[in-house]
Amino acid sequence: MRTKTAVVYEHNKPVVVDNLELDEPKANEVLVRMHASGVCHSDLSVVNDAIHYNPPVALGHEGAGVIEQIGEDVNYVQVGDHILLSFVTYCNQCRMCTMNKVSLCEGFSARMGYLLDDTCRLHTSLKQPVPQMARIGTMSEYTVVPEQSLIKIDTAYSLEKAVLVGCGVTTGIGAVLNTAKVKPGSSVAIVGSGGVGLNVIQGAVLASAERIIAVDLVQQKLDLAKDFGATDLINASKANPVDQIQDLTDGKGVDYAFEVVGNPKTIEQAYDMIRPAGTVVVVGVSHHEAKINIPAQQLVRQEKRIIGSFYGSSIPRIDMPKILELYNQGKIRLDELITKNYRLDQINQAFEDMEAGKNARGVILFGE
Repeated sequence: MRTKTAVVYEHNKPVVVDNLELDEPKANEVLVRMHASGVCHSDLSVVNDAIHYNPPVALGHEGAGVIEQIGEDVNYVQVGDHILLSFVTYCNQCRMCTMNKVSLCEGFSARMGYLLDDTCRLHTSLKQPVPQMARIGTMSEYTVVPEQSLIKIDTAYSLEKAVLVGCGVTTGIGAVLNTAKVKPGSSVAIVGSGGVGLNVIQGAVLASAERIIAVDLVQQKLDLAKDFGATDLINASKANPVDQIQDLTDGKGVDYAFEVVGNPKTIEQAYDMIRPAGTVVVVGVSHHEAKINIPAQQLVRQEKRIIGSFYGSSIPRIDMPKILELYNQGKIRLDELITKNYRLDQINQAFEDMEAGKNARGVILFGE
């Protein structure tokens, strides 16, 4: 069959929506009819080579859809099931998985973007294989993915809203609750109030943090951060955010600083925002060649901690249904995260709007 797919054929060039050939699912694979795909900064990072894939590559890692066909030995889902897609494929058997670090799974040897048998299901008209971002490639009308990439959800949830749980919501809330394990009454700074940063704020609210300080360059994002639970706002385009954090905390610094930008400078600023024995949680994905510069002696003498958080240290099949239940209970917001919907052929406009700070999250809807 053929499917319209957003493809990176050359780094730092406009994304091409191409009509690719899609093979049927093999054993332990399924065919998904995509309903929605979130537009995340990590997708743009593939376009500009901050996250490196050799072109061509099919974009998209935050998706929701319906099972259309199943291959042999698929037991977890049936045709017609509604699903979210995990951008981490995990085996549940390797050392990392048995330690509940499934986002760091070591169980598969297939190349980045290839399915688990190390081949591709997408091809150009010239039969050139097209790997899929995160093995799922959600910016496509249809996609074939491993069964291990699926999270089955109740049909009562809107796929258009639930799609954000596939990445941004789980990453942000999980960074607070799973990675940092923020304690009630803590002070928290969030550097970057985009789609993931807003969910770090939601996580801080769930953790009963006493002070939640949002930092961004765009006032519109800060205003939205306040709606999501930030107690204080810092516009870093107008004042030094480290100095402002010190002023707000009587010179002590915050207990936790979450960097959700993916920039060495802001990671270093987050380090300077925390108190002695405080914790920096790096959530944003920097360029694959980027380095940070941290005072080595101060790291020891002040017992500061720097930790990474990938996919919110989540176990998708456990955490995503829990997050949807929190939404159902009115404890977190999903609807308000979606600023604008796009057609697939508007993908480059969606990226432009994201870079301009216009969207908390843009979502591609298929069939719209």
